[in-house]
Amino acid sequence: MGKSKKWGMLLLAGVLTVSGIFGAAGENQTEAAAAIQAGVRKVSVAGRTYAVQTVSIPKGTKAALGLAQGRVGQTQSFASIVKQSRATAAINGAFFNAYGGPADPYGTLIAQGKIVHTGYYGTSIGFKQDGTVLMDSLRVGIRGTVTGRPDKAGKSRTLGWYATFVNRTPDTGQNVVLMYNSARGTNVGFSGGTAVTVRKGKVVKKAANANTSIPGDGYVLVYHGSEQNNAARFEVGSAVDMNLSYENAAKRPIPWSDVVTSVGAGPRLVTDGKVSLDATGEGFNDPKILTASGARSGIAIMPDGSVLLATIGGATMSQWAQVMQKMGAKQAMNLDGGASSALYANGRTLTGAGRPLSNTLVFGQWVAMQ
Repeated sequence: MGKSKKWGMLLLAGVLTVSGIFGAAGENQTEAAAAIQAGVRKVSVAGRTYAVQTVSIPKGTKAALGLAQGRVGQTQSFASIVKQSRATAAINGAFFNAYGGPADPYGTLIAQGKIVHTGYYGTSIGFKQDGTVLMDSLRVGIRGTVTGRPDKAGKSRTLGWYATFVNRTPDTGQNVVLMYNSARGTNVGFSGGTAVTVRKGKVVKKAANANTSIPGDGYVLVYHGSEQNNAARFEVGSAVDMNLSYENAAKRPIPWSDVVTSVGAGPRLVTDGKVSLDATGEGFNDPKILTASGARSGIAIMPDGSVLLATIGGATMSQWAQVMQKMGAKQAMNLDGGASSALYANGRTLTGAGRPLSNTLVFGQWVAMQ
């Protein structure tokens, strides 16, 4: 694994929320370098001219994650999320399951520096506290150790463990280890498998998972399918430690340990000012991404460090990449699109979502409250 960061008991436990908006808590708000500005840009590619809705976000503007109903796996109207966030600007975020079953996201989500969902494909955008914005193929590794209680001879055995997903409902028969924290809500949301409840770095319960409660000062590991055999290494009273690693798709360490807000979607559209589309290489196989034309949402890092939010109608991914490049993006990526495409700024909905959403990115000096 790449560079790790120890989080201990607080790693994925105490995510603060204000009306479902996750941001950097308890910090002084600073004025943005300039006002958030919305506009329409005409951009011509492949013999067609597009009207692109854009919102320019000055460097250093607060960015936060807006989760529907304050939890992973729920949906809520775009307008409601914007209203509750008191955001000056907002755009829809990661792909999610919109066609039945839990509305789980597919990409990696970070809120207040804590992992609230993991995904293993595509591209992510990340915001640091100092205003720096990153874009990379983020892959988060979750590993740890469990040390049992001393035996009669005073010896303890330490074993390793890992989790594959955070706050995601497993498929039927799936062999997987899942972690659940307070961003999921009060319960894991399903029954099945073996649940290990950890509070303050100690195992406090191990039992068959029957929609297990999630402690506010810890997390739950659910061993599902054949992975249940590995739950045997945990016993009540065992000490549990955890580490995160941040790597890109090439398994190289990347400096994301101090990112406070992140959304994963993709594919990447522009890298260092050049079109760099490789959807299949990033793990996409849906024709809606590979070949079809549709409504798109995207986000770009501009050469001056500012951020550009944008939506467009009736574009293929290749056309979308060219549009982003022509608008001057240094780095750019696609977000969820189609009926999820949504954009808001300065009191106006510029692109209206056609369905309730799972998650959004919100911007403004007051999105992070306390």
